[in-house]
Parts: sequence; C-alpha cells; structure tokens
Amino acid sequence: MSTTIRYSIIIPMFNEEAVIQETYRRIKKVMGTTGEPYELLFVNDGSTDHCAEMIEEYSYWDESVRLIDLSRNFGHQVAITAGMDYAQGDAIVIIDADLQDPPELILEMIEEWKVGFEVVYAKRVKRRGESLFKKWTASLFYRVLRYSTDISIPVDTGDFRLIDRKVCDQLKRLPEKNRFVRGLVSWVGFRQKAIEYERDERLAGETKYPLKRMIKLSLDGITSFSYKPLKLAGYLGGVLSAAGFLYLMYVLYLAIFTDSVVKGWASMIGITLTFNGFVLVMLGILGEYVGRIYDETKGRPLYIVQEVYGGQPQVVPEKRKIQLNK
Repeated sequence: MSTTIRYSIIIPMFNEEAVIQETYRRIKKVMGTTGEPYELLFVNDGSTDHCAEMIEEYSYWDESVRLIDLSRNFGHQVAITAGMDYAQGDAIVIIDADLQDPPELILEMIEEWKVGFEVVYAKRVKRRGESLFKKWTASLFYRVLRYSTDISIPVDTGDFRLIDRKVCDQLKRLPEKNRFVRGLVSWVGFRQKAIEYERDERLAGETKYPLKRMIKLSLDGITSFSYKPLKLAGYLGGVLSAAGFLYLMYVLYLAIFTDSVVKGWASMIGITLTFNGFVLVMLGILGEYVGRIYDETKGRPLYIVQEVYGGQPQVVPEKRKIQLNK
C-alpha cells in the first residue's frame, strides 16, 4: 500500500451523467480543505451513458482521480467492494454519486476517525424527496433486519461511511458473492460511531434502487446474517401441523360418535390451500438460502475490471477479479 495516500473516496456510479460533474466538484472541494493527500476512486458499474468517459477525461489532468471501469453492471454492493480492493488510503470513505449524501459530512467523519473510531457511519434522521412508500418500506426493512440478525446493524443507515484501513483489509478477506456491505462492516466489529444528518433528494437523474433491487438487497441482508427465517418456517410448520392433527381428531369424532354428516369440501379445500401455501412459502425461503449456497460454490470472480484509468492497479485477490488486457 502506498504511504502517500491519506484518504480514499469510493464513488460507485451507474448512469450518473446528469450529476457526476457536480459530484466531482463538491467532493474535490471538500477533500481539498483537508490539506492531506487523497484519491477519488470512481467505480463505473456498467454505465450506458457518458459518466465514465467524463471521469476518464478528468483522470488525464487530475492525478487524484482514478476510474475503475467494470466490464458490466455487477451491482452497487459489488462496485463498492471493487473500490475497497483498489483503495490505497489510510481511511476509506464510501459515498454515492447522486449527492443525496452530503460530501461536506466527510470532514466530520475524518475528525471522529482521528480521535480513534475505526468506523464512522452516517445515520439518516430525515429523507427528503422520497415517497411515503419508499420511506415506510426502508424503515420496515431496517427494523426487520435488526430483529432478524444476530449482529447489531444500525437502523436508518446506508453505505455512506468512513472505515479505517484495518477494517477495509478485513472486509477484503470476506469472500461471499451476495454482499451486504453495511452488514459486513457491522460484522467485523471495531469501534464505531454514528453521525446524524438529513438526507437530500437527488440532484438529478433517477434512483438506481427501484423496488426490485430493494427487495434483493433486503434478501441479501437477511439471508447473509440470519437463519431465523428458516427457524420461523419450522415453528409455523409445527403450529399448522398441530392444528391439522386436532382438526383430524374432530372429524374422526364426528364420523364415529355422532350422526352428523361431515361436510368436507369447503373445509378440506380451505385446509389444503392453507397447508399448500405454507409449504410453498417455506420452499421459497429454502430456495433463497440454497440459491446463495449455489452462488458461493460456482467460484466465479466477484467482478471483472475492463480498464483502470489514472494510475496503476493495485494487487487485489485473484478470486475477486479478472484484469483484462487491452
């Protein structure tokens, strides 16, 4: 690791052409006030607009800028991981390119890091420019995740945070494919502190986390850190089985000791649908876990780097990436 870099700022981007120039300007302005060496690591996660070309041009005349150009879209969490693999700084900051998280907060993170905290994460107290549905589902996700996992993952936090070099090195040792970075940061431990802030609305462009991606991120978070859904399925299965057995005893009693005619169609269909629905839900939960086991056993690299601009690429784990030669 180079000793000349004090701070590495990781900025994953996907189709952020409308905002990337302002993102560069604001982060550059903030980091310039530190008076210490830094690098801006823009990770292009398969963008189809011109944001990668813009950053590539910046790297030709700004030696602090580096572009990690992935070969396709591998996902936000993987793009963050690629940035951590290439980061050279003593402290690493992760911030999205959409400017919903204020770059000016980085200075406060740095101050907390200098007094001894190895992880400084930003906690949202207000979310501007988001629908009530988005706010409600995000709040629900964090609280379900908190009660589902065996580790303490702070609620109302994203990936906007500063981590120490030792934390980054430990995260690089974790090989899982379906990554939930904020959960992994909590898992590795170290001294952590929250900084509260109000999240802004997007400066321009559209959200890169629609409902489908939010659901996947939620499943990654829960299945990566908890097997409680499997235990819950077992508990529900036991309750339904007991209820079914009691109902069977009731039916036998009516058939043997009374003259009542058992009207079975409606009740049978109701019970069948209930049990079949439960079985399908349980199979779906099992499928999520089995699918992640399958991903881990394939042994494919986590991402593929197409090109690196603005400096020589660092040595990263071979299981993690493939460097294409041009």
